[in-house]
Amino acid sequence: MEPDLGPRTGLAPRLIVNWIFFSCSLIIFNKWILAESGFPFPLALTMCHMAFCSCFAAAVIKSGKVEAPSMEMDTYLKAVVPIGALYSGTLWFGNSAYLFLSVSFIQMLKAMMPVLVFAVGCLLKTEKFSWGLFGNMVVVTIGVLIASYGEIEFVMFGFLLQILSLVFESTRLALVQILLQKRGLKLNPITSLYFISPACFAFLSVPFIVVEVPKMTASDDWTFRPGVLLLNCCVALALNIAVFMLIGKTSALTMNVSGVIKDWLLIGLSVVLFASPVSGLQIFGYLIAFVAVAYYNLKKIKEKQAAADAEKRKQAGGALLAQAPAGPSDSKV
Repeated sequence: MEPDLGPRTGLAPRLIVNWIFFSCSLIIFNKWILAESGFPFPLALTMCHMAFCSCFAAAVIKSGKVEAPSMEMDTYLKAVVPIGALYSGTLWFGNSAYLFLSVSFIQMLKAMMPVLVFAVGCLLKTEKFSWGLFGNMVVVTIGVLIASYGEIEFVMFGFLLQILSLVFESTRLALVQILLQKRGLKLNPITSLYFISPACFAFLSVPFIVVEVPKMTASDDWTFRPGVLLLNCCVALALNIAVFMLIGKTSALTMNVSGVIKDWLLIGLSVVLFASPVSGLQIFGYLIAFVAVAYYNLKKIKEKQAAADAEKRKQAGGALLAQAPAGPSDSKV
């Protein structure tokens, strides 16, 4: 039985607050480690996250506290491995962007996520194209472009890294729907980490060996703090669990709507903690994108509510038919 998410229990608000807290904490923490603390190796940092999450999930499952669903190798290779590959790209490029861009600007660029999800969904047939949605996505894009033009410390390479991260993530979300849901695979927070994190770690190891190992061995101008990295990994694990809990007990749409609060909070924190400069033109552009994204989320909420109401009417109609008295008998005495 699903828990009550209404105001009596307050479960949904608590899940939202947990997700916002751990998401903001990890983003600020990653930015500090990569750009401020002397450890500019996003691949190494991300691999630490994946290794820690894999070991934690394996320990929980092997202890018998959580049961992992059986999965054939063919299913793993065709469904989980592609998702792990895309997730590794999301994390690699997303964390690398912190070396070049401010947290505030990265959050503004993330307003492009609905646009990319819509575009990839139309290509892969998981979204239905409509000119109304297309127009809405154009407005979002214009707002993000204005914000990018107004960015004082704009770095093209960092901009491209963040856009690549969003492309990988939007494609991953579409493949989750296609590969996992159609196969009837239901993964909880622990089993998701158990299956996906090792694949992600394996894909990250290749660019790590090629790109970062030579840099790490050729220079001593960096600092390794095991305690700091362990704490960072714990926050990453907590965020992964918070994401799956929020989506599992509410919906992905709830997370998207809550993300608006998180984005504004991160923009403010970036200005306060890292003295990130934000121009008036940048805020103006982001406001355009923000309003368009808010309108998009509102439409999604109304569509979901309409679908739920239609389902209730259908069930109520079926119940009335089941309770209706039988007609007169045709048999003769």
